[in-house]
Amino acid sequence: MRSDKGVTLISVIIYVIAMLVMISIITVLTSYFYKNIDMNSIKEDLNQQYTKFNSYFIEEVNRKGNKIIEIGETDNGSGNGNQKYIIFSSGNQYTYIPENKGIYINTVKIAENITDCTFEKKEENGKTIISVTIKGDNFERTTTYTLVK
Repeated sequence: MRSDKGVTLISVIIYVIAMLVMISIITVLTSYFYKNIDMNSIKEDLNQQYTKFNSYFIEEVNRKGNKIIEIGETDNGSGNGNQKYIIFSSGNQYTYIPENKGIYINTVKIAENITDCTFEKKEENGKTIISVTIKGDNFERTTTYTLVK
């Protein structure tokens, strides 16, 4: 009579195949997990850039007696889009430069990874209202500010 001790070659192959299936499932789940983390970090970065811009811009519009001198666009000839800007009587100019994907106060970059930014001025009930739209990858936010007189 023969005794069945040990592991047969067929059972070893079955164990190896089962382990490979488990490892591939774990790899797929892990890749989805890390992809979601990367997308959240991009979204968080754009929120941080927007918050940074917002803090500077709120300070600008809350200065007493500050007025808008000019809002406009300039064609820089790069083909990436026009530079958009707003100039205040305080001497500060906020400029969106599409080549750098950044928003600047004068020459200092305060926000990056921005794909578009627009400035619009409206007059309502004797108040000056500025509407700013900031866009990034999978991100768009429009905020209105009222100048303090």
